[in-house]
Amino acid sequence: MLRRAVKALAAGGCIVYPTETFYALGAAVGSLAALSRINAIKGRPQSKPLPLIIGHMDQLAGVVSPNIVDWEGYAAARRLMERFWPGPLSIIFPAHAELAPQAQDSQGRVCVRWTPHAQARALCLLGGSPLAATSANLSGGQPVSRLGDLHPAVRLAVDMVVEGDPPPSGGMPSTLVLPQKDGYLKILRHGAVSLADLENAGFSVHQK
Repeated sequence: MLRRAVKALAAGGCIVYPTETFYALGAAVGSLAALSRINAIKGRPQSKPLPLIIGHMDQLAGVVSPNIVDWEGYAAARRLMERFWPGPLSIIFPAHAELAPQAQDSQGRVCVRWTPHAQARALCLLGGSPLAATSANLSGGQPVSRLGDLHPAVRLAVDMVVEGDPPPSGGMPSTLVLPQKDGYLKILRHGAVSLADLENAGFSVHQK
């Protein structure tokens, strides 16, 4: 099944696949048409940046700025990655200038996490590409952890659905943070990594 999914991604396709939290709707980060198609499937604004997952730390360099060590949030980001990755923590970084525009916000930033889900990691590694990882639901709908809850319109619009083994755990989405200078963090979305987890790891946290 994974080999077929990798072929679909390589051909510029969109798939539904499992992550540690929910099923995701994704495409290879270099497939610009497929990234736009994801937003169309969801009914999501094309201007809203798509979050990404990586399968190994080696893939991070392809999506973040080559000058990331000069970024004021670099020290905090590095500590976060060492403590919480792979895991359900999404981190905002300065984006690589050549990254797909669909994955960048208006300030040239990208949201990335290293997923711990074995199938999602394998899709990134076998396909040699980070993947878009927005929740597999129509815009405004609830994310799904069971394929039986996948909206029929999403199921019909994608090229393949990968059944989770194991299935996503459900519960809370990944926590979204913006690293800042002097070890400070801003929480942009509360999720599976709690405020207490971050504070116990030595971070000073500002909430949105």
